[in-house]
Amino acid sequence: MTPKPIDQSVRENLELYFRDLDGEEPHSMHEMLIKLVEKPLLEIVMQHTGGNQSKAAEWLGINRNTLRRKLTEHQML
Repeated sequence: MTPKPIDQSVRENLELYFRDLDGEEPHSMHEMLIKLVEKPLLEIVMQHTGGNQSKAAEWLGINRNTLRRKLTEHQML
């Protein structure tokens, strides 16, 4: 079975999210989605870099200090 493209999975889940809201208005969707996607992204990248923060920051295209801050925010240190 071929996995779905990430954007398709996000789109489908957002449609389900709106359906589950049942007419209620959403709040802070951007922040919610970024947090939901960021943690698994960090987990997988850290796993594939063997925990090497410099390499992980390079792969992610962010500063190492930014990576450390995000890891701390997600309680991953």
